[in-house]
Amino acid sequence: MNSKIAFSTYHISEHNPEHIQAIKSAIEAGVRLIDTSTNYMDGGAERAVAIAVNDLDDTLTCKLEIVSKFGYLQGAVLKRVKEDGENFKETVKYNEHVYHCIHPDFLKDQLSESLSRLHVDKIDCYLIHNPEYYFLDALNRDIEYVKAMDGMFERIYKAFVALELEVKAGRISSYGISSNSFSKAVNDIEFLPYEDLIIFAQNAAKEAENTEHSFTTVQLPVNILEQEGLKCASWAKENGLRVIVNRPLNAQKDNLMYRLADYDEPPEYYHHLNSILELLEDDSSKSIYNLIEQLDSSRHKFGWIGEYESFLYREIVPHLSKALHKLDDNTQEVLAQNLDAFLQQYKKMVAYECSKNTKIMLKNEFKNSNKRLQTSALEFLLQKNEIDYVSVGMRKPSYVADVINLV
Repeated sequence: MNSKIAFSTYHISEHNPEHIQAIKSAIEAGVRLIDTSTNYMDGGAERAVAIAVNDLDDTLTCKLEIVSKFGYLQGAVLKRVKEDGENFKETVKYNEHVYHCIHPDFLKDQLSESLSRLHVDKIDCYLIHNPEYYFLDALNRDIEYVKAMDGMFERIYKAFVALELEVKAGRISSYGISSNSFSKAVNDIEFLPYEDLIIFAQNAAKEAENTEHSFTTVQLPVNILEQEGLKCASWAKENGLRVIVNRPLNAQKDNLMYRLADYDEPPEYYHHLNSILELLEDDSSKSIYNLIEQLDSSRHKFGWIGEYESFLYREIVPHLSKALHKLDDNTQEVLAQNLDAFLQQYKKMVAYECSKNTKIMLKNEFKNSNKRLQTSALEFLLQKNEIDYVSVGMRKPSYVADVINLV
């Protein structure tokens, strides 16, 4: 495996054995960096990493580096605030289900949680996760741009001091920032200026009475369609920082999202489609029958697979749950099993249709390549000297094998 490949745990859960095995397979294949966060699966990703690493021999894990992040209040952490009355200073509300905070008190709290979940005494690198949330919230509250930017940098500096103190205390080895705004154009209102971060780190180290700063890492989205972040990556390398790239295969162009991957047409799709429609011929299942027919006729209309996944949980699952609830128990059980099998095939079909559309829409970007989209997309990043690691989601051992074979 290319030494630049890192394992992203964005959708990894400790409750899924396949996820655990995927982490193990990646480490056994040579992955030496795990990219996780406090909010991934409400802490489940960090717990999954701990389970996987604990099952492996020290000879495989001794050189493994774990990078985690803090900043989001979701799930159990948000419950502590909304239901238990706990308060963290300088918290901003993104929406009803997501708050954000980088205050030193929250940092300490989340680092303690991460250490506990990961079963370690020290984390190799701890990142501030999207500090621009304060800035964007301030702009939404009509705070002047310069004042909002100053407020954000004041909070980043305080977090840097707290991180330097955690280095001093031995709970982390280094720190950095993971920011989507590093990848924005300079004239974009959401752009996060980064040129002064080294000075912030140097001053923070002095305040913490450390001999040198431990700001080592920036993480940002870059892919073959979104290359603006390479400017930040070049700056980082010139200043001795490490660059971790995320979102290598989920790209945005002209306000549309694309999954940069080829998918084959699932051969079992029509078998499962016909089977479920036969089971739904009874009048009592008419609404489900109509839904399945609508899905089949609309399988090519999703912009990218993420759009379908959102639609699945927002619209399809609630509709099916309500319809199934009206049926007797035996019918519910039979239909639920067959619907699950169909939806698995349907997702594969949507992915296939999306990949066809992607090839058409992006024919100019990939016109000189006969390789699969994911191969071209990853090779583009892996060949960049200013990039140290490309963080790739690999939720199954087969995905790990696919990436190994790609690069």
